[in-house]
Amino acid sequence: MANRFLRTLLGTALLALAATAYGGDQRVIAITQIVEHPALDAVYQGARDQLEEQGYKDGDNVRIMHESAQGNSAIASQIARKFVGEGPDVIVAIATPSAQTMAAAARNTPVVFSAVTDPVGAKLVKSLEAPGANITGVTDMLPIERHLDLLERVVPDAKRIGTVYNPGEANAVALVELLEERLEARDMELVKAAATKTSEVLGAARSLVDKADAIYLTTDNTVISAVEAVISVGERAKIPVFAADTATVNRGAVAALGFDYYDLGRQTGGMVTRILEGADPGEMDVESVDTLDLFVNPAAAERMGITLSDDLISEAKEVVNSDK
Repeated sequence: MANRFLRTLLGTALLALAATAYGGDQRVIAITQIVEHPALDAVYQGARDQLEEQGYKDGDNVRIMHESAQGNSAIASQIARKFVGEGPDVIVAIATPSAQTMAAAARNTPVVFSAVTDPVGAKLVKSLEAPGANITGVTDMLPIERHLDLLERVVPDAKRIGTVYNPGEANAVALVELLEERLEARDMELVKAAATKTSEVLGAARSLVDKADAIYLTTDNTVISAVEAVISVGERAKIPVFAADTATVNRGAVAALGFDYYDLGRQTGGMVTRILEGADPGEMDVESVDTLDLFVNPAAAERMGITLSDDLISEAKEVVNSDK
């Protein structure tokens, strides 16, 4: 009896010590992203800032864990197992590969995905209006029709559009299929080049030389992580490179019509807040971002053999001049 009493007392003391170490009322939020690049980093920062604005400050009443899978699916699986073992209140998964891995591992923990292009096609949710289970989030499905309008406005004679993508990434495949469909409707051709890892991006981009009149890049994480390789090919071969996310314009793309991934992150943080306050993720609609901003880079355009019109430049929210 005495030994049982001592064990109980010791267990209580250890629990009290753990509560003191982490803060008695401290919640735990685990955040993972498939790779580090400007767009996904902005999602992470936006989510953190929104959480703090809503009263959830790291090190105070919440502990935020954050890890990147460095573009490696095996590491993503390790992170998923680690996070589930920690028993967090909410898990945030940034980008499709991380979201799929986390959804498979975290059956009983609320999961909020972010920057996922096609959550239904990726089998993360049943529908955008009724996700079901323990997962919801924010999609970054691209307005491809408006992107193609921009491309045709800048390069009206373009008939063959090249793209580099990772065929092993679900969101990339979904976007390429949609892109091919929309180009065909415009009597244009899609020229595809596959890159399963960042080291293959340069070779894939080079394969588009003499085959494509312009290059359009989606939000494929593998490609965007090594986008400078595509930009260098575009400059040497005089093939204008357009992007789906505005951060790529700062890295040398000609133009992009997109939303701010930082704002997408803040929207994600808002969903996490609602779950922390009792909302059921399975009953929360998947959200999207509606506001689009035009970014242009006249200097990059010149290096790729074209000139942006004064009218287009005047419409841009941000004019980047990345002179080299």
